[in-house]
Amino acid sequence: MNKAIIFDMDGVICHTNPFHSQAFKSFFARRNMYPTEAEFADHMYGKSNSYIMSHFFGRKIAGEELLQLEDEKESLFREIYEDQVNPITGYLEFLDQLKSNKLLTGVATSAPMANLELIAGKLSLLDKMESVLASEHVSKHKPDPEVYLKSANNLNVSPDNCLVFEDSFSGVSAALNAGMKVVGVLSSHTKEELPPCNLYITDYQNLKLQTVLALF
Repeated sequence: MNKAIIFDMDGVICHTNPFHSQAFKSFFARRNMYPTEAEFADHMYGKSNSYIMSHFFGRKIAGEELLQLEDEKESLFREIYEDQVNPITGYLEFLDQLKSNKLLTGVATSAPMANLELIAGKLSLLDKMESVLASEHVSKHKPDPEVYLKSANNLNVSPDNCLVFEDSFSGVSAALNAGMKVVGVLSSHTKEELPPCNLYITDYQNLKLQTVLALF
């Protein structure tokens, strides 16, 4: 029976949230807007760009306007992050362990494909993943399960044989809504801030393959 491990990207493969904060700060500062760190914590981490922008602009941002604003902000992020790409401790070693044990793996992110290509390119991830999905590949964003159900379909594995690594409330909810097991990565939130997960980690350093397989 095939089993699959699916990773979110931001806060799960790399600790990108501080750099998304910087990008959003620059983006909003161009418009004389200065959200606080507390506001970002409540309304940015793990949220889609349409939610974030609609919240801070105080009106619905959608369609062509959203695409333009999103492109501006994500370009800022890539400029800031390009020379800072750094995986969460132990991630690459853990991934190698999964691959040497013939486990299927995928990435399912709400970020745009250009961000995924930047990070996956720097860390040589693409040839290790049997499924790669970004925001362009879905019509509904997390907490909707679409990205995880599509990943399971790509991997040809039933949702109950998929284990997801997630760090945000909406991401964990999406995986649970897809009927999958979840490991909560505590990079930007505490246990109390996430829906109940099957396991919690702060990084991959001491994560044993047996521990992960036992979750199935």
